[in-house]
Amino acid sequence: MNIFRLTGDLSHLAAIVILLLKIWKTRSCAGISGKSQLLFALVFTTRYLDLFTSFISLYNTSMKVIYIACSYATVYLIYMKFKATYDGNHDTFRVEFLVVPVGGLSFLVNHDFSPLEILWTFSIYLESVAILPQLFMISKTGEAETITTHYLFFLGLYRALYLVNWIWRFYFEGFFDLIAVVAGVVQTILYCDFFYLYITKVLKGKKLSLPA
Repeated sequence: MNIFRLTGDLSHLAAIVILLLKIWKTRSCAGISGKSQLLFALVFTTRYLDLFTSFISLYNTSMKVIYIACSYATVYLIYMKFKATYDGNHDTFRVEFLVVPVGGLSFLVNHDFSPLEILWTFSIYLESVAILPQLFMISKTGEAETITTHYLFFLGLYRALYLVNWIWRFYFEGFFDLIAVVAGVVQTILYCDFFYLYITKVLKGKKLSLPA
């Protein structure tokens, strides 16, 4: 494992912890897209089914279990425990416009036409666009809480670091996964506008708002 993969994983974990702490400490999920969190739960569920078929390392298994558990804990807090604070009126992105095309694409473009491989490919494609309901919600409400922007920043940083990880692995290990790289590029591009606003506004103490 190289340093970019490790820091990418830690950035991903930091994003998840920030979101969970935000919801738990404020006793509110205002400003958080439940639809994005459902998509992420679906991503981790379909990606890590190999937990039942293969073992790579204790680190690998632990991170997979943590991601799955945290994603469902987040969904539980939003839709059950703090449901009264969930702003469903602004969380209106049509997720079927993401899930259906991604599902079709995973059947057409994959490494191997087997159930686990198709589901893994589906998770890679879906993760690249799973944040769209959250960005759409921010653009609809006009602004985001600082803690929510920190969550988004670390989530975007995780994806950017993983791209560097793929480059590193290509040059030093001769390994290249076109599906993962293309999906990672798409996801990173979606964060570009957010990164610019985060650096120019949030880090200067201003509230972040995305163009409607």
